[in-house]
Amino acid sequence: MLKGISPLLSPELLATLARMGHGDEIILADAHFPAESFNENVLRADGLRIPDLLNAILPLFELDSYVASPLSMMSAVEGDTLDPAVETAYRTAIEKHVPAAPATERIDRFAFYDRAREAFAVVMTGETAKYGNILLKKGVTPQ
Repeated sequence: MLKGISPLLSPELLATLARMGHGDEIILADAHFPAESFNENVLRADGLRIPDLLNAILPLFELDSYVASPLSMMSAVEGDTLDPAVETAYRTAIEKHVPAAPATERIDRFAFYDRAREAFAVVMTGETAKYGNILLKKGVTPQ
């Protein structure tokens, strides 16, 4: 256990966050996401909800300020609807730690899958909300 670091962050997740460089992306995936089909670097955070992980990660993780959208979520597939409470819960956690964070962009399902293939890592969570995946792009840590 380390002081000042959330116990929700496993040693593997902490090491992954530390190894990421500027512009690298990490996905916090809901429990339905086919992570193993898209990425070889899959970490498990079973039972943890994404807002809780955002609250644990964002005090340690600088969002990329050189891109318009360092935060991305999947758009609903035609015929489906999004539950606005999901993004609201995520934004509450995000804005607590990054008050000036830009809006979360929504991207097509297959574009999100393409980003998952290129992501530094995918964290499988216990999040059960439909379309609950969120991608974070790492920025430069200020001195």
